[in-house]
Amino acid sequence: MDINNLISQLETWFETHLIELAVSAGIILLYLISRKLILGLINRHAAKNKFDKSRTLYVKKMTSIVNFIVFGALLGFTWEVSLSGLSFYFASIFTVVGVGLFANWSILSNMTASVILFFFFPYRIGSRIRIQDGDNSIEGLILDITMFYIEIETEDSNIVSFPNNLAMQKASILLKGKTDNEPEADSQ
Repeated sequence: MDINNLISQLETWFETHLIELAVSAGIILLYLISRKLILGLINRHAAKNKFDKSRTLYVKKMTSIVNFIVFGALLGFTWEVSLSGLSFYFASIFTVVGVGLFANWSILSNMTASVILFFFFPYRIGSRIRIQDGDNSIEGLILDITMFYIEIETEDSNIVSFPNNLAMQKASILLKGKTDNEPEADSQ
């Protein structure tokens, strides 16, 4: 195969796929813009509410993965990627993942609740709260809000891990008094 024949084949391919290439370039540009906008929104929200950096990082990772999957699917549709050959592999993967998620549904719900709590939970690390849960109510200082649970230090210095999905479902009360976020008063 000589170089002129190869160049001719490449020119023909580019001519026949010019629309797909232009749409793909547009999708990639939109992906980069949406990624920058979403991460900027998360950073502004985290700075405004003085969220912990690790908590912000969790939410950035989750939203980046979802954003990548959405724009990857758009590229697949643009290039008319056939899933018929991959359907066996996808079915196997979805079966294994489905069984795993069904058995551990709370993992997924806690991760989703973590993202929701990032944007809508009115308390932050250092706040003193009470989560009303009947006989299992918890009162104390929020030490950390992770992807799966909220760490609360109780009055007797025990550390309780309260699942994020339950924190969304239960009533919570911000307790008045000194928190770690408030400056100490000078005693004179």
